[in-house]
Amino acid sequence: MARSSRMFEIIQLLRSAREPLTAQHLAKALEVTPRTVYRDVASLQAMRVPIEGAAGVGYVMRSGFDLPPLNFDVEEAEAITVGLSMIARTGDKALGRAAARAAAKISQATPLSETLLSSSWGAEAPNGIDLSDIRRAIREEEKLRIEYLDGDNAATQRIILPLSIIYYAEAIVLPAWCELRQDFRHFRADRLQRQPEPCGRFTGRSGTLRQQWAAHHARDL
Repeated sequence: MARSSRMFEIIQLLRSAREPLTAQHLAKALEVTPRTVYRDVASLQAMRVPIEGAAGVGYVMRSGFDLPPLNFDVEEAEAITVGLSMIARTGDKALGRAAARAAAKISQATPLSETLLSSSWGAEAPNGIDLSDIRRAIREEEKLRIEYLDGDNAATQRIILPLSIIYYAEAIVLPAWCELRQDFRHFRADRLQRQPEPCGRFTGRSGTLRQQWAAHHARDL
């Protein structure tokens, strides 16, 4: 999470809290260290954000501080409700936590619907794989070294250029350019044998590769 986004999250958490929040509590919610929280809070205080408190005691937000409101009509709020609840189907736990944070932010400005529900049935989260790292690699155009078990249960090592993630109901699939095969391949997240490792960059190539993959994928439909 970028620092600016993290500081915005701190503001949101403190605005919605009914009691002081410790740095440890904030660090757990943001998946960072307490030291990072201390630095971010100090920076916010230096920018005159009305946060009071200290390390070891807890932080509170003085009343009266607000952010520009969001305005949604009823159907927009219902669409957001369903969309955020369906993220549970992806099996991506980090994405699910992000959806819950987003829902909390939106509900402060526009009440979300309590009449629309979505089943959480869907793809299983892959064991031992943090999909948030893969999503970050896609955004930052990082190559990944993977250990993969193919459909014949043969283990292979690949270097891939990850392009996107597709969340099917039955599985999570990672489209990528495979350097071993010199072609586009789809890798199932549940067949990754361990956490992929960054191994270089393909800066500036993702847009073109993604367009080529989309054309290639369309021919196969």
